[in-house]
Amino acid sequence: MTYSQFRDTQQSFLSSNGTLKYIDKGEGDVLLLLHGIPTSGWLFRKMIDELSNNYRVIVPDMLGFGSSDSPKGYDIYAPQEHAKRLLELMSFLNINSWNHVFHDAGGLWTWELIKVAPEKINALIILNTIIFKEGFNPPIRFKKGIIAKCIMAMYSTGITTNVMLNGLFKTGLKSDTELTQLDIEGYKTPLLEGKTKAMYQFFSNTCNDLPDYTNIVSQLNMPKLIIWGKEDDFLVFDKMKDKVNEFLISSQKNIHLIDAKHFIQEEQPKQINSLILKFLKN
Repeated sequence: MTYSQFRDTQQSFLSSNGTLKYIDKGEGDVLLLLHGIPTSGWLFRKMIDELSNNYRVIVPDMLGFGSSDSPKGYDIYAPQEHAKRLLELMSFLNINSWNHVFHDAGGLWTWELIKVAPEKINALIILNTIIFKEGFNPPIRFKKGIIAKCIMAMYSTGITTNVMLNGLFKTGLKSDTELTQLDIEGYKTPLLEGKTKAMYQFFSNTCNDLPDYTNIVSQLNMPKLIIWGKEDDFLVFDKMKDKVNEFLISSQKNIHLIDAKHFIQEEQPKQINSLILKFLKN
């Protein structure tokens, strides 16, 4: 599948801050797949078809990413604003509750959503996401200001875009995982379109001052599953496992460390799908 073909399958929703693009495929109980930074719904392209044979699968591009709008400003990309727009989208789709799969910075948006609407989530499937300060090792950190904004803008120039993506995937994928040019197209195209403002907000805010979500995480009552690339250098599970066991998941049967690094949807999509489907059917 080319990125152009992927975009052709997306629908549109006008949120309070701009248009969100999303995929809505399949029937039955709802399974939402939430990307992180600097990715989009394209990250889940290898998983959608199989999951949609069993569930109604919703895959949004959050504002500032993928095919969605990238309006001016930076505060509109704060985690609580992403959470607000996600609730708007699900309300628009007449979905009152759903199973929630999330990756990377999608954790920030998820914890903020749970703050205001915990009843919306039936089950959580956690894929290499931001939970605690322990183990949080982002590839980029910037101080706020014009220099960081200029660097972010350079990521849309082509050459610098390639350098950033090559470095990101070299660290975020195992050496035996190779992305084709068609794969890279889906990550590169939004950057070339200038979609870097949401990235700036994350790398200059959250990466320097990660909120403490321990209180939220410790009060989650819904079923929870962790699927984690055990060699992830960005979110190191070994450094957070004690807090995961104490505050999030006490049963080891619902923690699966798989042979992958950070972008596990690229490396082990079939294994992830199998674990998700088994978990939800129990």
